[in-house]
Amino acid sequence: MSEPLTDAAPSAEATRASKGRRQASPAPGAKPRAAALSIVSNSLLIVLKLVAGAVTGSVAIVTEAIHSSIDLIASVVAFVSVRKADEPADAEHRYGHEKMENLAAAAEGMLILVGSGIIVFEATRRLVSGSEVHSLGFGIPVIAFSAVANLAVSSYLARRARETESPALEGDAAHLRTDAMTSVGVLAGLVLVELTGEAWIDPLVALAVAAAIVMAGLRILRRSSRVLVDEALPESEEAAIREEVVTFGPGGVAGFHKLRTRRAGARRYVDLHVQFRSGTSLEAAHRTAHQLQDAIAGRLRNADVLIHLEPEDRVQPGTEVPSD
Repeated sequence: MSEPLTDAAPSAEATRASKGRRQASPAPGAKPRAAALSIVSNSLLIVLKLVAGAVTGSVAIVTEAIHSSIDLIASVVAFVSVRKADEPADAEHRYGHEKMENLAAAAEGMLILVGSGIIVFEATRRLVSGSEVHSLGFGIPVIAFSAVANLAVSSYLARRARETESPALEGDAAHLRTDAMTSVGVLAGLVLVELTGEAWIDPLVALAVAAAIVMAGLRILRRSSRVLVDEALPESEEAAIREEVVTFGPGGVAGFHKLRTRRAGARRYVDLHVQFRSGTSLEAAHRTAHQLQDAIAGRLRNADVLIHLEPEDRVQPGTEVPSD
């Protein structure tokens, strides 16, 4: 079905302003460096938490170590995926490798769910059979340090994810952000055990941690699945495409239809059929189409735009683009 094109064309000033909001491309290697930092951070935290768990006997601290182990696997997956996603298209992957990042994000979400299952099993076992928590003097500062470290690294990864529009880094940041929040919960539980002497609080806190982890995993899976099934771009981005087409009315564009959009990793794919006014030469239409491609790419970051040229008689009533 053709798109309605009765909206007034935006002013030249507004168009220039919207194009001016386009962000500069990040430096090459920014995504792998961010993923590598996450690997190093998680590796150090796993060692600290395992030592603290062995010393204190706290199941909550052990579950934190398990969570960090899952985070480490996710960080490795993210590191491999962002390197692969940056590879150019080849004979086997004509559209490039960008969806590797979305696939990695889905894997990270499933890893979170696996980790939460392990935590639930161990915490339930401790609740049924009883748990014994030794001195928590060493465990409390370790968990506090873990929360601060994960919050700092997740903030850095989230910033890089926004700059590069990387689903893999976004998923990794969500892992660490969840880890930081659950560390705060574990810390509160350890303090309560220390104050009250009630060891059952420890596995109960671990179960609450697992619930928070499940929610994070489901959110990541939902976001990544939308891209993997080629969900259309947000309405605001499709509206920007329509606005750009309308501005080319004076250049011979009569209308458009069959707009299709999707996303893979940080790249957006746009294709549409554009009708040109009678008497427009093929050369002029081809030139205008390239200008329109550039205009759309100026509004949508990392956009790959494909335009199919059609004559004016393909325009359906009510979908015309004003000529002035």
